[in-house]
Amino acid sequence: MTTSAIAPQKSQLRRTMGFWDVLLFNIAAVLGPRWIAAAAHNGTSSISLWIFAALLFFLPTALIIVELSTRFPAEGGLYVWSKEAFGDFHGFVAGWAYWIYTFFYFPGLLTASVAMSVYIGGPKWGKLAANPHYLLWASLALLATAVFFNLIGLNIGKWLQNAGGVATYVPLLMLVGIGGYLAWRHGSATHFSWKGLLLTWPPDLDKLNFWSSIAFAFTGMELVCAMSEEVRDPRKTFPRAIYASAALIAVIYIAGTIALLGMLPADSVDVRNGVFQGISGGSALLGIAWFGVLAALLVTVGNAGGVGATVAGVARVPFVAGIDQYLPAFFGKIHPRWKTPYISILVQAGISAVILVFSQINSTIVEAYQFLIDMAVILYFIPFLYMYAAAIKLAYRKDRIANARTVLVPGGKVGIWITGSLGFLITLGAVALAAIPPGGVKSKAVFEGKLVFWTAAFIGIGLLLYWRGARKKRQAEIPV
Repeated sequence: MTTSAIAPQKSQLRRTMGFWDVLLFNIAAVLGPRWIAAAAHNGTSSISLWIFAALLFFLPTALIIVELSTRFPAEGGLYVWSKEAFGDFHGFVAGWAYWIYTFFYFPGLLTASVAMSVYIGGPKWGKLAANPHYLLWASLALLATAVFFNLIGLNIGKWLQNAGGVATYVPLLMLVGIGGYLAWRHGSATHFSWKGLLLTWPPDLDKLNFWSSIAFAFTGMELVCAMSEEVRDPRKTFPRAIYASAALIAVIYIAGTIALLGMLPADSVDVRNGVFQGISGGSALLGIAWFGVLAALLVTVGNAGGVGATVAGVARVPFVAGIDQYLPAFFGKIHPRWKTPYISILVQAGISAVILVFSQINSTIVEAYQFLIDMAVILYFIPFLYMYAAAIKLAYRKDRIANARTVLVPGGKVGIWITGSLGFLITLGAVALAAIPPGGVKSKAVFEGKLVFWTAAFIGIGLLLYWRGARKKRQAEIPV
């Protein structure tokens, strides 16, 4: 089996992304200040959890993504890799779950983003972060902005992602600087000890759900690979950009969590906008309140870049599935002027907007936010299971070493088995933990029921579309 033939639609795509574009795209797609806030809220044990996740999950995942992206540098990324290993049906299931996770990921990311943005007006506007009307309408506006930039062309849209990468990283450097200075001058708000850094066993059941969020915080490197045919020299660009961005991301997650805990006790950190509690409060203590306003402005741009990166990358999956005829053909359309898969982008944004509205019904803000995160984690990690399994299976193909420019996982088949198994088992555990309701929900049974129902419903819709497309494809191949 080979990847999809280059269709006329795909031949219209423009190779506009270079090394720095991919590196900043990865930072915008992966790095999230809300994960630092969530980790700090969980306490000092999160620091060891970050380290374990970086070594046992993030690094193996980066190695596998680099191998697969340089072996199969085709538009569609994870969808193509799964199809290469397991056939069209499993490729579609992986691609479908990968696409629909964004319907739940966007609302969670958007509400966290606009909750942070209120600090542009200073601490006095902080109460807006808990206002459901503001969160809804500001989230819709942010989604519309990201969609617009990516509709009018990747040569334009990539600058939103580039700005997002810079604007996400710089405020976290500011957090580390402020936190370090205040801890040196006034002492730490949190007591750090070797015992406190260690994970407790048995763990607090209400905090188990958080463990899946740590794994989720390290995902997104594969996203840009869905745009391989829009990247200049992907076999050279991907390895350098992926490894460099992975190192930058892992370091700032750990340093940012330590800095935030140095400024605030764990139980007072807001899980969505805690980073700006720290930056805003810390800069006020230092007499540079404008610093907090600047940081909030930067991260608002950064979060817009994160949304833009996800819109740009994930929309390529239904685009390629449309070309393969497993989704309606209009998904495979390219805009005649902007050369973007505009139908895929608009459908993705429209469904996300509807889910954002309905997620606010009859739920507290925190519960609605957590439901969206857990749905995104479960759906997103299904294709990750395929990816790790695909890497192992494809390692036995004779063409693995056929191209000298392919960058392979070190250690041969043993290395593939170690990295693939680590990624697969941790991902499987993250899916199970995401299904455990966190503390603070109104009804754990209702929360779990919603997760099961909506996961099954959305996967079921995809299967129906696949069988419809496969039947039409078979009928078209029958000689008249």
